[in-house]
Amino acid sequence: MRPMDSARSGSDEPTPAGPRDLFDASTDAAAVLAADGVVVGWTRGAEELLGYPAGEVVGGSAMRLLAMPGDPARVVGVADRCRAGMGWSGLIPVRHRDGRSLDIDLRVSASFRIGEDECFLLSARERRPQWAVGQSVLDGFLTRSPVGMAVMDTQLRYVWLNDTLERFGGVPREQRLGRRLSELLPGLQAEAIEGLMRKVLGTGVPVTEYEYVGWSWADPHRQHAYSTSFFPLVDADSSITGVCYMVSDVTERWNARQLLSMVNEAGTRIGTTLDVMRTAQELADFVVPRFADFVVVDLLEPVLSTEGHGAWLTDAGPAPARPEMRRAGLRSVREGCPEAVARVGDRVNFLPPPHDVHLFIDGEPVLIPVLDPSDELWVSEQPERAASIREFGMHSLISVPMRARNTALGLTTFVRSLNPVSFQPDDVLLARELVARAALCVDNARRYTREHTAAVTLQRSLLPRALTGGTALEVASSYRPADPTGGVGGDWFDVIPLSGARVGLVVGDVVGHGITAAATMGRLRTAVQTLADMEMPPDELLAHLDDLVLRLSEERTGDERADQSATAFLGATCLYAVYDPVTRRCTMARAGHPPPVVVAPDGRVSFPVLPAGPPLGLGGMAFETAEMELAENSLIGLYTDGLVEGTDRDMELGMSRLGALLARQAPDLDTLCSSAVQELVPVPQPDDIALLLARTHALGADHVASWDVPADPAAVADVRARATRRVEAWGLEELAMTTELVVSELVTNAIRHAAPPIRLRLLRDSRLTCEVSDASSTAPRLRHARSTDEGGRGLFLVAQLAHRWGARYTADGKIIWAEQELP
Repeated sequence: MRPMDSARSGSDEPTPAGPRDLFDASTDAAAVLAADGVVVGWTRGAEELLGYPAGEVVGGSAMRLLAMPGDPARVVGVADRCRAGMGWSGLIPVRHRDGRSLDIDLRVSASFRIGEDECFLLSARERRPQWAVGQSVLDGFLTRSPVGMAVMDTQLRYVWLNDTLERFGGVPREQRLGRRLSELLPGLQAEAIEGLMRKVLGTGVPVTEYEYVGWSWADPHRQHAYSTSFFPLVDADSSITGVCYMVSDVTERWNARQLLSMVNEAGTRIGTTLDVMRTAQELADFVVPRFADFVVVDLLEPVLSTEGHGAWLTDAGPAPARPEMRRAGLRSVREGCPEAVARVGDRVNFLPPPHDVHLFIDGEPVLIPVLDPSDELWVSEQPERAASIREFGMHSLISVPMRARNTALGLTTFVRSLNPVSFQPDDVLLARELVARAALCVDNARRYTREHTAAVTLQRSLLPRALTGGTALEVASSYRPADPTGGVGGDWFDVIPLSGARVGLVVGDVVGHGITAAATMGRLRTAVQTLADMEMPPDELLAHLDDLVLRLSEERTGDERADQSATAFLGATCLYAVYDPVTRRCTMARAGHPPPVVVAPDGRVSFPVLPAGPPLGLGGMAFETAEMELAENSLIGLYTDGLVEGTDRDMELGMSRLGALLARQAPDLDTLCSSAVQELVPVPQPDDIALLLARTHALGADHVASWDVPADPAAVADVRARATRRVEAWGLEELAMTTELVVSELVTNAIRHAAPPIRLRLLRDSRLTCEVSDASSTAPRLRHARSTDEGGRGLFLVAQLAHRWGARYTADGKIIWAEQELP
């Protein structure tokens, strides 16, 4: 190998090659030399570094590439080192093809063989001169840097600071030097900052990116946010001689982060309930005092109404000339909100002058950085508010219209008085975002309130408004809808007058909640009334009701194809009972419903064992009846599961508590009913609650008369006469003639068309009832006889003379009955 100078390398040992890794040869020039110094390989990188193409270098000596005298001894040492497998690196000068000299970092690999020849791999890169910073450049960088910098001694006194830091604090350099930060800017968290600097002096560990908020003399009316880093100053013997700190103004970033944080927190604090007024108050509570000193939330009158559309549509035509609003939210940093000229619930018409009603529809937020109560517009349009502004020093205002889903809802106004900083345009962005979030919550609450009110109104309209049990029963009821979060359910109850002074009692519960459940409840209640009017016994009535629910379920299944959110199964529970005051017997059947509670006159409580029966809507299973005799003045209670389940979901415990409450036997049945519900369910529950109480009465023997009728037409006259005498004995002479005609027709028809035994019964209750029973199951049919017909007018006459008439079947046949109103 030809001599190569290694004097500038400093030693035969590998030397550092700058900040780059010595083994990173990805951009190096490379060449292969034989042991005699002849170039046997030349790369494109070598050509770019020295300018020689491979044709001019390969096969020639590498000596002509050096720009220095040779050193044979050093070359031999390097060669021996490479043969030992260690390699060598150093800095040498070489000559470029254009004649200039280059300093390169040269690395020589351990020797290797190509065939019989010993070779060495050389790689090199140009050593570029490092930039030397002049004092003037350094001084300019330090003093004019956009980052504030300062040097403090070990006593935390200012030794040096640049122009930027002087501008940040607003304190001249001459006043700072030799003094501490806490002496100059006490409002800038000086104690915390000096604590961090002492920590750096004590530990030697830097503290970076410490953010804080404070005031400075440069801008005394606005808080600024700063990010500061602290570094120890270390001398040659590694002792700490002071602290250097650098400060950046990050107010914009800080404000953006605070804005995002406040908006995110508002999402969890506003709209916690589905109540319009509560949501408006939550907005006012949230922003005081963190954003404003006084806040009012005024909502348009239709928003608070449960009727009509509920608000203005912003594209639905002209709005009213003057808005009718009501104060929904109010909050102040002063106790009692003395600034307010209207309280929550009061009507208001506030609009910041000179704006009109279009502010609600398409207006932008109103920013008044400086309020002037002496302004002519305030004095003329808002005199009371102008006086309040003057009295309490309110100096800045933002009014933001509340809109959501193309609907105008109201106006929110933010005011500052104790806070000396006026609202800025950036504050409008925050106010707009907060109001927008609250507006969505208000609109959700408004829509839900309207829908819930509609569902409750529908359900209450479908329930009986007045219940009467005639002389057979004294009745009372209590209904409580589910709490607003659960939605209305499908609980219902009814008291149905039947023929023969009997009364039907029914209570039911439709599965689900909402308007659909309420509407289904109305359909089932109507069906029960219709089936009961057809004189069906309880088990047959429930069977027909079960068929109806099955058909309704099939309809919903068909709707589900178009609406995947529909529920295919429609279920319900029901209990139906019929009480006869003549026999004092009560016949009951139930479909998956809790059993009734019976309180005897002596206070004993029982829950009659009834065949459970499947819930309505399952189909395929029969219902069974149970019959029991009730002593006079017994109390029977029908209820839904929401009354007895309670929060512990223990129905047996709830039923026993219900029985204990009803055993009090309060003389006023309405009071007993309402107090039992209140004690069992003191707070709103997620399910509807219904309780129907009935106190039984017996129809005495002096109100009932009955006769067996022979199957002989000649017996009609005698029975007719007996009935007439009994009616007159009851003091109902006005009904004697019509009763005679009704008895004559019904008994004659039974003798002619039915089978014995035949029996006539008169009942004097709230109406006068005439009943004729026979052993035939064939029902009579009302006919309209022609003028040439000799018969067929009997039932027609009965229907004309009686208030109502009908037929019901018994185990032994049927009963034809007719009722007359008492005079």
